[in-house]
Amino acid sequence: MTLFETDAPGRPRGRAAGLAMLILALCFVTPAFAGGGDDHSHEPAPMAVTAQGTPRVAMQSDVYQVVGILKGERLTLYVDRSEDNEPVAGATVAVTVDGEALPVVSNADGTYVAASPRLAEPVSSDLVVSVAGPDGEDLLIGSLAGAGAAVRPSHGGEAHPHGTARLLAQVRERLAHSEPGRAWPLAIFAVGLGLGLALRSRRMRPAAVLGGAVLVVALTGAALAHGGEDHDHDVPVVTPGSNTPQRLPDGSVFVPKPSQRILEVRTTTARPSEVEGATRLIGKVIPDPNRGGLVQSIGGGRVIAPETGMPRLGQAVRKGEVLARVERPIIQADQAIVVEKVGEIEQQIGLAEAKLARARKLVASGAGTAISVSDLEIELEGMRRRRTAVSDIRTTPEVLTAPADGAIAATRVVAGQVVQPQDVLFQVVHPGSLWVEALSFEDAPSGTGSTALTADGMTLRLESKGVSRALQQQATVLQFAVVDPPQNLKVGQPVTVLAATGTSTAGIVLPRNAIVRGAGGEAMVWRHAAPERFEPRQVRVEPVDATRVVVRAGVKEGERVVVRGADLINQIR
Repeated sequence: MTLFETDAPGRPRGRAAGLAMLILALCFVTPAFAGGGDDHSHEPAPMAVTAQGTPRVAMQSDVYQVVGILKGERLTLYVDRSEDNEPVAGATVAVTVDGEALPVVSNADGTYVAASPRLAEPVSSDLVVSVAGPDGEDLLIGSLAGAGAAVRPSHGGEAHPHGTARLLAQVRERLAHSEPGRAWPLAIFAVGLGLGLALRSRRMRPAAVLGGAVLVVALTGAALAHGGEDHDHDVPVVTPGSNTPQRLPDGSVFVPKPSQRILEVRTTTARPSEVEGATRLIGKVIPDPNRGGLVQSIGGGRVIAPETGMPRLGQAVRKGEVLARVERPIIQADQAIVVEKVGEIEQQIGLAEAKLARARKLVASGAGTAISVSDLEIELEGMRRRRTAVSDIRTTPEVLTAPADGAIAATRVVAGQVVQPQDVLFQVVHPGSLWVEALSFEDAPSGTGSTALTADGMTLRLESKGVSRALQQQATVLQFAVVDPPQNLKVGQPVTVLAATGTSTAGIVLPRNAIVRGAGGEAMVWRHAAPERFEPRQVRVEPVDATRVVVRAGVKEGERVVVRGADLINQIR
């Protein structure tokens, strides 16, 4: 049995099938054109692009930024300078809503409040704000939507299939939302099948041609009705209306004005300038060699604490102050020699005392001279000093004193500890005189005005003291004196030295605090795109000194960049 097999002479079974295909084609016509209005929407439309939550208005000019937040009948205005986002306090602010002037109250925190029952109405109002402050006068205009003013757009002309047409409507929806490349083959297949079945009969030929044409128009119209730029169904981006900072889907950050006041967000306008270049070196803090030193034992021995006790860390000391004593060790053989030597000296002292006694008797009887008595007395005194010196070898400890005025920076000894010769027992450092030593693996920079940056962001001003003429670890050693070192700066602390090269460089100079790190570790800045919106920008920077960098790419002249609070904005999720 073939597709066109007949069940009776002259009555092909394909005639009935072709008629059915034509009827199906006509059924597609009505649903294909029964969609929405001009926008061809077929799903419930999203909310209008309005702020949800707290009604607000944001206005900006070259001089001022004004953000109004509505709560009931009270409109709180935050007035900031556009240049640096600094709050403007003590300005004269006038507010007009739909031509009606409202009284404005200035608060001590730099906010301005206008109240009116008209503001509580659920309608949009035209808002005009006049600001007269230290930076001049300005007029800003905006539109304030009242609470509940956001509504869903209407669905004019939307068709809802019912009853037996539901299946055809679903088929039409699938065809209408399909791509044109997929609708054309379906149209050709349907037309070909209908014509092939209907053209078997001469009577059905006109109806087949007409039905095929209608079917092609219906299918291609449904396939192409959604291809224009005015027929997209993407969900619009809704600007946040709450007072909670949040990151938006496009990567920007919404920071309401109250939060900006708390975080002390400040901005600056990017302008190119010319500065002296710098090179980055790795260094560490060292003591001034003329204002401190090390305390070591020459012979070693057992440590004895002084009368005032062992010195503690951070204790201030004076030059020559006793820090500790070291009792010299004497081995048994040496001790026997000392005892023997002391006994020999005592024996000589006894003989000398006997001679001196006889000499004095002779002088008293007139048989001797006073000169012989004086000689014996001198000889006896020298023997006694020799005995004391030899005896002190066993008992007199080595005295350790402070080499300079300063403070105890390090101590590695306790009372009773046995130390070896040349062990460093104490380190004395003058807190007001510290140096920085850095290594340069290239030519030594010749500029002036170098700076250093600690790991916790502390900035140090440096003054060059010298450059080595010999390489150390294949690098040139540079030494700098720290100008007015802070009290919490410690010896051995690692620092990053920004040594001036003596060559000038041009670019947009920003504070180092404006540079933050992105999720991938890239350098970024935050651009103040709107009064309550900040956009991230990837940048390429080079150091100028410990507090500034020059931006080589990523920021255009005239853009406002966050210079304070950028790290806090970067943490908002």
